[in-house]
Amino acid sequence: MKQRLIIVLTLIFGCLISTAQTTAVSNADFYVSNKGSDNWSGTLANPNPQGTDGPFATLEKAKNAVRILKKSKSEDIVVLIRDGVYKLNKTVVFGLEDSGEGKSTITYAAYPNEQPVFSSGKEIKGWQKVTTDIPGLPNAAKGHIMVAHVSDKFLTLYDDEGMLPRAQSKGIITGDGGNSKNKLQFPDGFLKNWSNVTDVEIKVRPHHAWISNILPLTSVDEKTSTATTSIDATYAMNRLHFLPETENAWVENVLEVLDEKGEWVLNTKEGKVYLWPRNDSQVVAPQLFELIRVEGKIDKEGPTDVPVRNLHFKGLTFKHGERYTIKPNDAGLQHDWDMHDKDNALVRLRGTENCVIEQCHFLDSGSGAIRVDLYGMNNTISNNHIEHLGGGGILLCGYGPGTKDVNKKNTIYNNNIHHVGQIYWHSPGIFVWQSGENQISNNLIHHTDYTAIILSGCMTDFFAKSPNGRELTRTIRRNEVPKFSKDVSLADVLPYLHTHHNVVENNEIHHAMERLGDGNAIYIRGAGRDNIIRRNYIHHMVADMIMQAAIRTDGGQTGTLITENLIYKCTSQGILTKLDNKVENNIVADIIAPPRGYYLSLREGPLTGGTIKRNILYSVTEMGSFIDELPPGKEGASEDRRGRVIASAKDADTDYNIYFNKADLSKGKELIEKNQNDGVDKHSRAVDPLFVDPENGDFTFKPGSPALEMGIVPIDFSMIGLRTK
Repeated sequence: MKQRLIIVLTLIFGCLISTAQTTAVSNADFYVSNKGSDNWSGTLANPNPQGTDGPFATLEKAKNAVRILKKSKSEDIVVLIRDGVYKLNKTVVFGLEDSGEGKSTITYAAYPNEQPVFSSGKEIKGWQKVTTDIPGLPNAAKGHIMVAHVSDKFLTLYDDEGMLPRAQSKGIITGDGGNSKNKLQFPDGFLKNWSNVTDVEIKVRPHHAWISNILPLTSVDEKTSTATTSIDATYAMNRLHFLPETENAWVENVLEVLDEKGEWVLNTKEGKVYLWPRNDSQVVAPQLFELIRVEGKIDKEGPTDVPVRNLHFKGLTFKHGERYTIKPNDAGLQHDWDMHDKDNALVRLRGTENCVIEQCHFLDSGSGAIRVDLYGMNNTISNNHIEHLGGGGILLCGYGPGTKDVNKKNTIYNNNIHHVGQIYWHSPGIFVWQSGENQISNNLIHHTDYTAIILSGCMTDFFAKSPNGRELTRTIRRNEVPKFSKDVSLADVLPYLHTHHNVVENNEIHHAMERLGDGNAIYIRGAGRDNIIRRNYIHHMVADMIMQAAIRTDGGQTGTLITENLIYKCTSQGILTKLDNKVENNIVADIIAPPRGYYLSLREGPLTGGTIKRNILYSVTEMGSFIDELPPGKEGASEDRRGRVIASAKDADTDYNIYFNKADLSKGKELIEKNQNDGVDKHSRAVDPLFVDPENGDFTFKPGSPALEMGIVPIDFSMIGLRTK
């Protein structure tokens, strides 16, 4: 399959949205225009010549008019929104009274061939050139700085090019802070006890490679080189575990580091914002975290919710939302990759059924694009373009582990998601947490700092931990689960893990994992059983990462099928599997090494009940290993040094695989000989599978391929990626 260029896909995707909008129904019940008036009837697309009637001016007014119309009209209702920018200073909230009744729908859509934009950006006015000396300002910035008086506090700023970068220092390596989560040990001179120290934040990667935190300072002790934060980091603020010489902390929002065009600093004590402009456009600060929230009747502690139904949003653009912060009582999802039931997305569905978000554009915002929280069933999120966000793309976030299981059967289809996680680097493109039976297909996800798709729930050991910890423990519905002891098993908790029976298929992922480590293109852990990861194309994960894989099942994950995936030119590892998961009929080609260079990693046993069958592991260089098994901790031991049961290919149903190393044919033969001595891979072969053009990414089979003789099923590459129809 030929490698597809990003620019071509973007153009196709843009045409898809434009074509769909031109076919929108133009005979609407109401119209909205920024040239309209909320004193008018809203039933005309344009003002009449006398200027006495025409469209509404606001979405809020249209919503209220629809509520009245519903009393006399039982069919579908359509509101069309004209071109222009609609400024919001208050979240537009849709409730139960905004549902479509029965099977009828209520749709808020862009007028054909027009682009209505919803923004919470408030223009900052009164900019003046700084002509006096500013203590601490770098020489590079002198003569370029503008200043304006402001009364609001904000964490992000935007101009016509998008998000403006807040001033950030060069990175440092933290000292030994005594395993503290709220104290940072820094090199002499890195931080100061600024007069507005509570405006200052540190970005830190605390101990683990998979997370970043942004934490406000409360104080700085320059004598002891110790800073205290108002919020705990996810883990201890010491240097990175596997990468101790890697920079892991930065300071933001101080004038001493404002040294590049586009950067800015806010001083709330002075009531001033300083900016090195990169153009002459308007500069806006966000006023809202959520622009639209659809909210049903949520019975958070009890058994029954009542959802909003049949509400559709189509062809709308959303931008300029604020960056979220972690609050003291927030409950974190796995590794704090996001927060539970949090107001941190431009459009949020909280208690919804049969609602639709389609052909919308989400961009230039400090948090995420779309959340489906708590009760969320049979919703569709399709054909959207999501880009350049501080947070994640799409999150399905159900109730915490317990018996309440009402986030399921949603569709995430054909979305183009890229350059997300630009502030919170760990934010994924698609995140499914405690949500099952969803269809996640034909999405294109690329250029992310961390993992593209995550399926997650709760790891077993958290059920026995104190409920006071932020990560996961606060999400557990303690009244619905037994009181577990420390020897709690996976079998004990599986009934409460609702990320099961999801299908992740036909997605294309490339250039994920560009900044953080210990991540993947597709990752699953702490989920239930019977998830399927099928027919995805993962390619060009090319950042120099020690710890990453294209597809990974992590500790304790069970009952997952990984099949018909094509993995091509990915760094470090192809597929990493544990326990009884099934790895069947995949192509893993040209894994980049060093580091590692493992085509298939076996990382936790026993693999009893698992399969490794009909895979093609295809190498073009001598470097790397087809199958890597962890050595035991001690000679002859059944566990590795971390106490994990050794995972061996001999414990799985391993057969009918092709191991082909183009540069060294003996590598495949040696592996087969070893495995056959262990009683597996009886029918496997070290032969050329005869791909059409593997050097250029075409992995279809030539006639006479031995793969076909061995029962390896050709992957239907035409099904993968964005659809144009």
